Amino acid sequence: MVKQVHAAHILVKSEDLAKELREKVNKGENFSDLAKKFSQCPSGKKGGDLGFFSRQKMVKEFEKAAFEGKEGTVVGPIKTQFGWHLIKIIEKK
Repeated sequence: MVKQVHAAHILVKSEDLAKELREKVNKGENFSDLAKKFSQCPSGKKGGDLGFFSRQKMVKEFEKAAFEGKEGTVVGPIKTQFGWHLIKIIEKK
C-alpha cells in the first residue's frame, strides 16, 4: 500500500485555465516552468513541488487524486476549496 506521494501541483482559480495548462503539459511544456508562471500557491516558486506527503495532510479531493493517480502522470483538473489543481505524480513509496 502506498504510504507517501511525492507530487507537484499548479493551482489556478478557473477550470478553463487548468484545462489550458493541462493541454500545454500534454504537448510537452515543462510542468515546473508552468507552475512558476501560473500557480497561485506559494509552492509555485519551487515549480509546484510539494515534496512527499502522507494521507490526511492534504484536502480530501487533492489527496484522493494524488494517491490514485499513476506515478509519472499529471492528473486533473481537480477542484478543491482553494481552486483548480493539476497534480504531477512524481513518485510513490
